[in-house]
Formats: sequence, C-alpha cells, structure tokens
Amino acid sequence: MANQELEMDRDNSDSGPMVSLRDLHVSYGDREILHGISFDVKRGETMVILGGSGSGKSTLLRTLVGLERASSGEVWIQGKNIADISQDEMDEIRKHIGMSFQGSALFGSMTVGDNVALPLREHTKLEDSTIEIMLRLKLEQVGLAGFEYYMPSQLSGGMMKRAAVARAMAMDPEILFFDEPSAGLDPIIAAGIDQLILELKKAFRMTIIIVTHELASAFLIADRMVLIDKGNVVAIGTTEEMRKSTQPRVRQFLDRVAEPEVARELDYLQMLTEDRRPAKMPGGKGRA
Repeated sequence: MANQELEMDRDNSDSGPMVSLRDLHVSYGDREILHGISFDVKRGETMVILGGSGSGKSTLLRTLVGLERASSGEVWIQGKNIADISQDEMDEIRKHIGMSFQGSALFGSMTVGDNVALPLREHTKLEDSTIEIMLRLKLEQVGLAGFEYYMPSQLSGGMMKRAAVARAMAMDPEILFFDEPSAGLDPIIAAGIDQLILELKKAFRMTIIIVTHELASAFLIADRMVLIDKGNVVAIGTTEEMRKSTQPRVRQFLDRVAEPEVARELDYLQMLTEDRRPAKMPGGKGRA
C-alpha cells in the first residue's frame, strides 16, 4: 500500500522531481558498472553529470533514456519506474524526452530538415505542411534557419550539433538529454553550444540533463552537478558547492590531478627520455 501511495505521489505532484534514481545498479554481463546510484533531478533544472573516462556516466545516461536496463533499483521518470515497465510504455515515455547524441547521429542520406522532421513523422499524424512549419521553427531556434535542404555532410561540426539539438526538440520534450555536447569542437564553437543550451533553458523551462567532462561548460550551464567515479556518486551539489568542496576525489577531478599510477608512469617515461639525451661535454657540446 505504501508503494502504491508513493507511486501516485510521484505521478500526480508537479512539485516532485522530474527524474529520481534509487539504488540503481547496472551490469554488463558479470561486470557491474553502476553500484547503487541515487539522486533526484528537479523539474526545470539543468543537471550536469561529471566523470572521467570509464566512470560510468555514459552508462548512466543510456539507462536514463532506456537504452540500458537496470540490474536492480529504480529509475523514475514522469511518475513511472522505467526499470520495471514494458517496451511499449518506454516508447511512450520517449515521446516526451529528447536526446542529442555525442556524434550528432544525423542520418547522412537525409536532409537536415528531414532529420529534424523524422520524430514528427514517426510519432504523430500531423500533415506534411504542419511538419514543414515545425521543422523550420526548430531549426530557427538553434540558429540554423534556411539550412533545411542541406545534407549533414555540408555542415560544420558545430552546425551538426545544432541540427541534432533541433531534432531532439522536435516533439517539444519535457526532458532534454545531452551526451558530451561540446566534444570535438573548438573553444569558440563549444561556447556557442553552451550559449544555445542556456537560451533553450530560459525559453522553454525544460529539465536538462547533460553528460560531460568539460569543466568550463559544466560550470557555465549547470544548476547542480553530480560527480560519478567508478560507478559511484562521489558528490552532488550546486556549482558553488562543488567549487568549495574539500572532498579529495572532487578536488582531484576539478584540479586535474593525475592518478598516482599515471604520475609514476609519466615520471618513468621522463626518466627514460632524459637518459637518452646526449650528455653535455665541457664547452657545452653534446656527447659525440
């Protein structure tokens, strides 16, 4: 009875979290990747998931959008535990979320406009004329007005990222997910993507969840951050709380301090390099 009341509360309360994870475990075969992740994402906030390579942050994102199944635990989105629902129910939830992939994932054989229109054609019964208007609006919102007839191969890296965002927004999602939005972009173009995310948040008041390891972007766009390390939540808080944290793992990540093993390997490589340098002879000349 208590569980039923909890589920009804999650489903009906507009003040509750948009996303809620409780003791989430995810495994690939016998190897467990996430070891009991728990945190909430508030409605309308931008949550940045930080972590180094192999930390489990990408697995966490894939689980949140239903591409990976939880081994145990709960993932509540819009009042439903997606760890325990049917594929049809998950497909229905996906109509209310948008996903911008790291590599943009645009279909190369389709125009930019057709890429953006694809979710509308797959999941709605709108007239083509209406879809045409909507795709142009979405492209205008991301700064790509007039590019609907271009092919993805004709776009720059930053423009492809923007087109991917336009497609993710096609169904007017309540939650927008980003996987490394500024990866592979130069600093100026990356700053433009950060600004786009801020503008979308201000205009549409969406809940935004972003996976990244780019600290400059994270501190600019986040309301709160969660740091994942080796499949565990190390810290969670506002940008200011994270900056002031004295937790050793947080400081190591934010201050970009190498792991001891890595540092030792670098020292060893430096030693080998120095041993191979020509020894200086009297008069400043190298060894013959």
